[in-house]
Amino acid sequence: MAEKSVDPRASRPMSRTRRRVPASRLRHFLRLDGGDGASGSLLAQPFLDYYVILAATMLLCGIGALMGLSSSSVYSQSLGHGPYYFAIRQIGFLAVGALAAAVVSRLSEKHLRFLGGLAYAVVAVMLVLVLTSLGSDAGKGNQAWLILGPVSLQPSEFAKFALVLVGASYMASRRDEMATLKGVVIYLVLYGVIGLLVVAEGDLGTTMVIGLIMLAQMWNFGVPKRYMFTLIGLGLLTVLLLVVRTPYRAQRVLSFLHPDNGEMTSQQPLSAIYALATGGWWGVGIGASRQKWGGLYDGAQTDFVFAVLGEEMGLMGTLAVILLFTMLVWAGVRTAMRQDSLFRRSAASTATAWIAAQAVINISVSLNVLPVVGVPLPFISIGGSALVSVLLAVGTILACARTEPAARRSIEASRRTAPARVTSVVDGGHRG
Repeated sequence: MAEKSVDPRASRPMSRTRRRVPASRLRHFLRLDGGDGASGSLLAQPFLDYYVILAATMLLCGIGALMGLSSSSVYSQSLGHGPYYFAIRQIGFLAVGALAAAVVSRLSEKHLRFLGGLAYAVVAVMLVLVLTSLGSDAGKGNQAWLILGPVSLQPSEFAKFALVLVGASYMASRRDEMATLKGVVIYLVLYGVIGLLVVAEGDLGTTMVIGLIMLAQMWNFGVPKRYMFTLIGLGLLTVLLLVVRTPYRAQRVLSFLHPDNGEMTSQQPLSAIYALATGGWWGVGIGASRQKWGGLYDGAQTDFVFAVLGEEMGLMGTLAVILLFTMLVWAGVRTAMRQDSLFRRSAASTATAWIAAQAVINISVSLNVLPVVGVPLPFISIGGSALVSVLLAVGTILACARTEPAARRSIEASRRTAPARVTSVVDGGHRG
């Protein structure tokens, strides 16, 4: 009898084929295949991540422009400006950020590394200047703004972008050293210089985000867990000390834990819940929010813009925004996992973690799951520096998405098959 051919995969025990560790399932879900489009599936196309990131960002920016116009109109008039003052400024920053993101998305790895070092140096100088007479609290309580003539900037927002690139460059250049104490200490110094300057400004929310960016980058690179857990413990202790030593921060935490004991300090979180509850399924309509007229006050266009969005667009609107953030993060993680460069892998994953962390924190504050920490909602909250910096992060992810191995092969293949251009015309007629 002829011997039967046996598929080696079929000879595995059923229990082993069904058993897959969670990490493998996540990897399979995010990558699906090599991304070369060979399977013909839409999810296998080499430029899928690039276009998903681009589309999600454009839609979020569009929603942000709309909500900026709606959420800031009341507060703008209370300051003596026109109803469109903050919205017009935000659109201007959106144009600047979109142009900057387009430029960054075309940069090579070499130029991204150089940009990171340059941005780090400039941000460090700006953070020092904030602590001088050029700094201002902009009426927010934290001296975090740098006044340069008619323009005010928040350097701590750009610090996030600089640290993403500098941290990725350092780790990629010293891969073996990151498993040693010396390598980790030097890496922590890079973050510590910027972090201490931000702490000196009194900006706890940005300090926490910078800490989360650092931990995400270290986790992605595989830094030993003993260092990670030590840093987490020290970080929690630092946050606790900063909260206890600052009366208004302590009051925020107490009002979060006991909302019935602090009417003034708990007004905004309670108003946010009222706004979300009032929105229902489809919302009360764009511009028709009631809570922005007093309950949310100056937080309607920043810390609690998600609540105004929920009141005006309803549950469907909030779910749409969450879905867009989920798509952006999904494509960003896929982009990072497909990289064959340590620098691009670290930069893409950390930039994605930054956007995801800020979105989760801001939305959690609006849902009264976390106390108010002053973290803006990416793309949507009013704030020019925050908008430009997060668009720079998107530009970095797009630059990595364009250089995925499958994307590079697709670009090279299209160049080889491109028809030759006609550079001259030859008259083939006969002379009489």
